[in-house]
Amino acid sequence: MASENVVVVTVDNFDSEVLQSEVPVLVDFWAPWCGPCKMMSPVIDQLADEYVGKAKVVKVDIETNEETKQVALSHGVQGIPAFMMFSGGEKSAELVGGQSKPKLAELIDNALA
Repeated sequence: MASENVVVVTVDNFDSEVLQSEVPVLVDFWAPWCGPCKMMSPVIDQLADEYVGKAKVVKVDIETNEETKQVALSHGVQGIPAFMMFSGGEKSAELVGGQSKPKLAELIDNALA
C-alpha cells in the first residue's frame, strides 16, 4: 500500500513542493512501465514514513504528460528510476537505477547534516 507521506509532484507543483521546500526533498523520477521503478516503490514509501517532518519524499511520473517529461529532462534525467536530492532549491545529489534503502537514506541524511 502506498504511503500517504509520498507527495505526487507534477509540473504544476514541482517548484512549490521541491525547489521552494523548507526541508530537503528526495525526488523519485519514475514511470508506470518501468520494472525497477516498481521495485523501488516500497522503499520510497518506507523512507517517506521514516523521514516525516525532517525531509520530504516525492514522486514524479515522467509519463504523465509532455510537460512532466520536460521537468525530468530539465533536471538531467536520462534514465529511470532516477533519484535526486534537493536542498535549498538546489540539486545536491543524484543516483540512477535501482538503489538500496541505506543508499537512499544516506542521500537524505547527508542533506540533513
